[in-house]
Amino acid sequence: MKRTILFIILACSIAGVQAQRNKRSTKSKTTQKQAARKQTAKPSTQSAAAAKKEAAAKREEGDTLSTKTVVITSSFKPALRNAAKVNFSAASPLPDSVLPRLQYKVPSQNLFFSYEPAALKPMALSIDSTMPWENNHYIKAGFGNYTTPYLQAGFAFGDGKKSVVNAHLRHTSSKGSLPFQQFSKTGADVIGIFSPNDNIEWDGKVYFDNNVQYQYGFPEADETKFSKDSLRQRFTTIGLKAGLRNKRDNGFGVSYHPTLAFSQLTDNKKGSETNFIVNAPFSKTLVDKFWFNVGVTADITRYKSDSLADGAINNNLFYVSPALQYKNEHFKINGGFTPSWDNGQFYMLPDITAELKVKDERFLLQLGWTGSYNKTTYQSLSAFNPWLQQPKFLTNARIYEQYAGFKGSAGSHFTYNARASFIKFKNQPLFVNDTLSGRSFEIVNESDMTGIRLHGELGYTVQEKFSLLAGATFTKYSNLTDNDRAYGLLPFEINGSLRWEILKDVMLKSDIYFWDGARYRNKQLQSGKLDAAVDLNTGIEFGVMPRLNVWVQFNNLLNNKYRRWNQYEVLGFNVLGGVVYSFGKSSR
Repeated sequence: MKRTILFIILACSIAGVQAQRNKRSTKSKTTQKQAARKQTAKPSTQSAAAAKKEAAAKREEGDTLSTKTVVITSSFKPALRNAAKVNFSAASPLPDSVLPRLQYKVPSQNLFFSYEPAALKPMALSIDSTMPWENNHYIKAGFGNYTTPYLQAGFAFGDGKKSVVNAHLRHTSSKGSLPFQQFSKTGADVIGIFSPNDNIEWDGKVYFDNNVQYQYGFPEADETKFSKDSLRQRFTTIGLKAGLRNKRDNGFGVSYHPTLAFSQLTDNKKGSETNFIVNAPFSKTLVDKFWFNVGVTADITRYKSDSLADGAINNNLFYVSPALQYKNEHFKINGGFTPSWDNGQFYMLPDITAELKVKDERFLLQLGWTGSYNKTTYQSLSAFNPWLQQPKFLTNARIYEQYAGFKGSAGSHFTYNARASFIKFKNQPLFVNDTLSGRSFEIVNESDMTGIRLHGELGYTVQEKFSLLAGATFTKYSNLTDNDRAYGLLPFEINGSLRWEILKDVMLKSDIYFWDGARYRNKQLQSGKLDAAVDLNTGIEFGVMPRLNVWVQFNNLLNNKYRRWNQYEVLGFNVLGGVVYSFGKSSR
């Protein structure tokens, strides 16, 4: 194809040149003939007179040369011009690997807005609808030495979205080697949470507890002096609690969670106590980073006993706790006060706390000056010391604390917390042995004493597979007004717990308790100090079937028969074992 095109172009060029040559040759010949005719005809046509005049004129001008005609003839040699060659190449150009450096100049823009964005507030976490709610139930049963049956059961109801109800049952008892060294504990509770809509949530609890023990703290030689009924200590408590809260702040920026609680305790010696508590905390957002918190509390107690001169004691406590709180990304300050009325006596309690963030959220400094109440009731006293006599008075403990400390974390698993406090105690109840046999404890009041307390906590956790927690508290009681020592209060204690999932279906549990012995006053009105004690417990649970587990628990591994209360020796080494059966909509 290329050759054909070149041939056509060359042929056309030669034909054009040849035609131009012939034309020029013909024209040159015609011109020569005409010139010859003119030269030949010119002398004949001009007259002699004219020739003479022309010759004379030339001579006058000084031209002496004769007139001549010169004819120049040149031959034309045509040549073909070199044609440009057409190059065809199918190869693409090489890519350019050098990036161009582009310079941009963006002028600064000043933006002005006529509004301020509203602060973001966290919303209540709703239950993930993608995860199905599983109603799991279980029964844990076992038996151990010291004639110790053990039973525990749990049941779950509800759909997990609008309602969640959990029920628990428990019972255990033991009988030691000493006369009347036996106890039994039985309890049940039902806890429910109900959400009729996305903002309102109701919560409630109904519970029952029955604890029975005997005053066995006397020499074995005196066993025949007491009947079983006279030594029995039975405390039965029933109660209920209900609350209402909003998951999100309303249109006025207010959140609330009022609660009502009622409980009644009875013993086997015609003593009873009724408690009624109303607590209504509210919080309102004022402006960005400022909140106003206020709580109103009414704690009403009526205690009745045949041993009282008036037959009954009214122990009522009312207080209001307003506070202003400021919080940003670096620190949080809470400033408030608590006016209170303790059985008609007015007291003003401080409520000032601060937290300073030193390094992001891993280290926080804490400072505070606070005041609070430990409500003294027959129920709280019997839970702390089950071998006490019926109280003759009820005075509420008022506590003022000034503290400084820090808390934080190191890495993603290790946490710590430490605090040093100076505390003033007002109307603190203490426990001393009675002056007859010493088997029961009387309540004495300490109107004023001080204490220095050091408290620390450490924790190491890896998901739900491993957790190690430890805590220690040291308290130095001094400056007592009414008593020589802080009878019945522990000066130093350490506790720790271990939970370790060794394998998928094998869980190891362990707990340790250590404390220095408390001060006591015996029936001869002499003061003393109990020995230090350590109690080490461990247990293991493992699966043997999809719904069946086996468990073994070892308590007081060191067989240390220590005394937490004067004249009361605890059980020695004991072991329990049993099974756990899970059933319901889902297996374990």
